[in-house]
Amino acid sequence: MNRLAHEASPYLRQHQHNPVDWYPWGDEAFHAARERDVPIFLSIGYSTCHWCHVMAHESFENAEVAAVLNGHFVSVKLDREERPDIDRIYMAFVQASTGSGGWPMSVWLTPDLKPFYGGTYFPPTSRWGRPGFVEILTEIGRAWREERPKVVASADTILQRLRASTGGAESTGDVPGEDVLVAAVRQFGAAYDQRHGGFGGAPKFPRPAELIFLLREYARTGDTLARDAATGTLTAMATGGLRDYLAGGFHRYAVDAAWRVPHFEKMLYDQSQIVLACLDAAQATGDAWFGDVAAETLGYVVRDLTDPSGGFHSAEDADSIPAELAGDPGAHGSEGAFYIWRDAELDAVLGPDAEPFRLRFGCLPDGNAPADPHGEFEGQNLLCLARPVREVAGQLRMTEADVEAALARALPALADVRALRPRPHRDDKVLASWNGLMIAACARAARLLPDGAAAWLPPAVRAAECVLGTMWDDARQVLLRRARTGAAPIDGFAEDYACMVWGLLELFQATGEARWLQWASTLQTLMDERFAHGAGGWYSTTGEDASVLVRMKDDYDGAEPSATSVGAGNLLTLAHLTGDHDRAGAAGRAIAAYGEALVRMPRAVPMMLAALSSFHAGMTQVVVVGPHGRADTAALLAIVAAVYLPSSVVVPRDPDETELPGMLPWIAPLVMREGHATAYVCHGFTCDRPVTDPDELRAMLTGDALPR
Repeated sequence: MNRLAHEASPYLRQHQHNPVDWYPWGDEAFHAARERDVPIFLSIGYSTCHWCHVMAHESFENAEVAAVLNGHFVSVKLDREERPDIDRIYMAFVQASTGSGGWPMSVWLTPDLKPFYGGTYFPPTSRWGRPGFVEILTEIGRAWREERPKVVASADTILQRLRASTGGAESTGDVPGEDVLVAAVRQFGAAYDQRHGGFGGAPKFPRPAELIFLLREYARTGDTLARDAATGTLTAMATGGLRDYLAGGFHRYAVDAAWRVPHFEKMLYDQSQIVLACLDAAQATGDAWFGDVAAETLGYVVRDLTDPSGGFHSAEDADSIPAELAGDPGAHGSEGAFYIWRDAELDAVLGPDAEPFRLRFGCLPDGNAPADPHGEFEGQNLLCLARPVREVAGQLRMTEADVEAALARALPALADVRALRPRPHRDDKVLASWNGLMIAACARAARLLPDGAAAWLPPAVRAAECVLGTMWDDARQVLLRRARTGAAPIDGFAEDYACMVWGLLELFQATGEARWLQWASTLQTLMDERFAHGAGGWYSTTGEDASVLVRMKDDYDGAEPSATSVGAGNLLTLAHLTGDHDRAGAAGRAIAAYGEALVRMPRAVPMMLAALSSFHAGMTQVVVVGPHGRADTAALLAIVAAVYLPSSVVVPRDPDETELPGMLPWIAPLVMREGHATAYVCHGFTCDRPVTDPDELRAMLTGDALPR
């Protein structure tokens, strides 16, 4: 075993038996590079990364490759999910120098950590138009020995350019106007794939922030183009190959334009954001199917990605050992092996139910993968909703009820057989930011879905208590980034604070408990103190770690929304809960700091567009005063849940709660009327007349007049 055996990261521990003399990121590695006077080879990835596994098997497990690395470099492994701050810097370099990026990321650094060469995956020898890893190592070693002044000068220049090009926009302008939102919707409309859903061509990634923005614009303006692009994309994702029909959850992305062939990795941040988008779609359209998909996805997370401590695990791998190789110690995983089916298996497991299942899920005798980039799905079936039940019934001359019954038997039968296969590796670390997103999803589902409080509120509360209990350093007032096996040594980044604040604000709106609002406010204050950018928004890091050469500020929303986009939305919510004008002003400055991006490249910042939409919509406060759990309170809250008001804050106030009015003085006069649960709809803290009748509340929220 090498040094990585002592690390908590699942990714680093996957490499503990490599012949490469790996170091974790830190002073020991930096000192070794200076002492030996050699460059650092930095390899960045994460434990569920398919091409990271490929490069590990081909190169890092190879003794000859390891000998070259050990002889000429200090080799460092870094988990990008634990240290997104380091990953961002060197990803910016690789993207700028090669025109693309991804993982595994391979970067060569001077002993003082300045990058001078980089790329992503390298095969062990030249192929596919890519230079071979050993050839690159040899050439870099030669250049370091023979042309060092040139290499060092190049590294200095690169670092200067990185520092000049990062740090975020220096905007001091006003918040962009509503015309920017209208133009952004048009851009999304122009890119929308009318045939397959989604935006652009292959590959297609779920970006729920885009859908959340479009649905907010529908709520603000009534623009049906925005609604239809969002719901069409969600429908395509949830009926194509991304969705796991046997256990719930969504895979990472589709390699094709029709959402049919997934990359089978499952990430926590995808599950949470897709749930939030589905909940918005269910409210915006009144279609309960979107809510069902959200509940199914949450069921997967609660069942399969929940730590005994209550926190949520990070991911499941795309690769797994094929069933026929189970028990072979030399077997390597292959893409999607856990999820795919040969036609003969369907007959063996399902018997007479096999044919309805085949037709419904598009299965074929010789396999159904329309695209197979690496030849891994030959003869295999990937599930999708290929035909509606009525069409299956007509083709087989069955009733729709009989088809539904056959499918209801088939799905759990296949799930039971699949459970016997070798399961994909699960990355069981608990990350603060990703947990914040999932707490937000669970809490909102608890508030919006029928019977949601019983199903989804307990896991949201448990996860929040896990973070508070294991990832909050009370003595230093610091949120920690990661917990695993009881250890949480990494201080949190701006995204951890932002996403946890989002989760806690959603949890407060689901429970009315003052403790969650108080902690959200505390974390927001700390985020502002430690990460604030002078022009508005937040840096990713505090700037205290000397090994982080560039203090960056995210200027786009990726697979995860940026800290500044989430933070702007949080400040709007806090301002409309508390009446804090300073926080309202900070929200405006954060949005204004993205002004140029919102105008010139709006599709790069969809979560900030969502914040801008709420800014212009104006936020409504809805207070429901009544004992928690009582029927009349539940009836009013059900009306609030049924009406799509994305730019609103909800305060469920139990009359026996004494702490909350001290935090929100404006709610103190809002009391129950004549012993009945009572709702107040307020705009800018000025409230309409109190109502106790659910129909009156619906009319007030929708602007519809009650029938006479």
